[in-house]
Amino acid sequence: MSTSPYFLSTSNTCCRSQKLRKPSFRKRCLLMAKQQKTRFYILGRCIAMLLCWHDHSISD
Repeated sequence: MSTSPYFLSTSNTCCRSQKLRKPSFRKRCLLMAKQQKTRFYILGRCIAMLLCWHDHSISD
């Protein structure tokens, strides 16, 4: 049972086209919303850290 090179190349092309397919509009929106949520979380943590650092800074 030998595998022909043509069969392998067709198989790889099929798999490659599935990976390159553009995600659906819904999936793109969910991904963007998740990224924004992450950015706001990080921003909120940074602001909280700066405010706490300012409150606890050592004054001379």
